[in-house]
Amino acid sequence: MSEGDAGDYVYDEETGEWLSPTDAAAQSTGPEVVDAVGNVLADGDAVTLIKDLKVKGAGQTLKRGTLIKSIRLTGDAQEIDCKHEGIKGLVLRAEFVKKRGGSQ
Repeated sequence: MSEGDAGDYVYDEETGEWLSPTDAAAQSTGPEVVDAVGNVLADGDAVTLIKDLKVKGAGQTLKRGTLIKSIRLTGDAQEIDCKHEGIKGLVLRAEFVKKRGGSQ
């Protein structure tokens, strides 16, 4: 893929502009988010839970070792936004996850 491909651009909600990946990285002012062992997390990473977590409002518990794919950073150094089957609007604390090796 070349840098000009439409799939490479990122929409910046603050400015309302489409940015190339290099421009988006330069404008990124959010805090660095790290997992429980100090790995830096990024949008799209896959993580696993390091302990059982009760999910408020969902009436279920996510077990240790559960894989969460394609996380999104929230702008808060302690929280990540995720999707999991049957749970909408799942936000996890970064201290309870570990980055999965080989994730994109």
